[in-house]
Amino acid sequence: MDFINKLTSGDLRTAARLMREIDDKTPNYREKLKKIYPYTGNAYIIGITGVPGAGKSTLTDKLISEFIQRGEKVGVIAIDPSSPFSGGAILGDRIRMQSHCDNPDVFIRSLATRGHLGGLSSSTNEIIDVMDAMGKTIIIVETVGVGQDEIEIIDTAHTTIVVVIPGMGDDVQAIKAGILEIADLFILNKADREGAAKTKRELQAMLELSKNLYKDRKIPSIKETIALYNKGVKEAVDEIYNHKNFLIDTGAYSKITQKRREMMFLKLLQNDIQENILQKVYDSHNTLINDIKDKLANPYEVVSNIINKINFDIGRDCNLNSSN
Repeated sequence: MDFINKLTSGDLRTAARLMREIDDKTPNYREKLKKIYPYTGNAYIIGITGVPGAGKSTLTDKLISEFIQRGEKVGVIAIDPSSPFSGGAILGDRIRMQSHCDNPDVFIRSLATRGHLGGLSSSTNEIIDVMDAMGKTIIIVETVGVGQDEIEIIDTAHTTIVVVIPGMGDDVQAIKAGILEIADLFILNKADREGAAKTKRELQAMLELSKNLYKDRKIPSIKETIALYNKGVKEAVDEIYNHKNFLIDTGAYSKITQKRREMMFLKLLQNDIQENILQKVYDSHNTLINDIKDKLANPYEVVSNIINKINFDIGRDCNLNSSN
């Protein structure tokens, strides 16, 4: 319980150590996550996504300052792409946010994707829970910079911000269906650039044509910012709070929180089943795998045979009582 007391009191070293254990998948990290789970579910989660180069990190830096001025305690998870060869990452977001490194109310954690798709890292949700348990009231998750299908952030955040910029050639490319549908707030950053007015008009037109997507949701607002000079950031934060109030008033806030818990459970179950089965296949069927490599066996038939041998009769073989 000393570990729990330290974490829930906001001890930075305890939190940082646990986050490293989670990211490295050390043997006992799951036991600690079990203990902190009852202390989660209080933070408001904000996702920031958009194309690479839109200024997400600079915007996040300014958002931190604005939230701190309003009395919030802020956690930031900044996702960076990993090298497909070395697995390493630059983790350059900390460079842009280093002005907050001495603020005890701010905790910034950079994560590498390590090959995980969807714009996030595989340990993102666990790191969110750690920040939540340590008392952060606002948690900002900045994605790696996504394409149209990499929209995992919608299963994580209460408010999802899509950052767009003018002057990208085909302005509509950044606001096609996959990204358009997940946004709760559009931020047109670098709004001092040529073409900003045109980009905003196109966004407004697409939102007007897509009203049917927002039957039970608040139609996204469009806020213009010049994050580098801290212009428009206050208005953007005002809109984040407006969206939070909308979620609370309509009952959607609790539904989003429950949906996140459901998705966490399903991903955890999926990953563990997958790893368990693959390990057993590799341990027991090395000869068979070599036969597939040499085309002496048909992979489709092999997979069918393996699946047919797996007994998933959970009701008979497993006790799923949550207290055990």
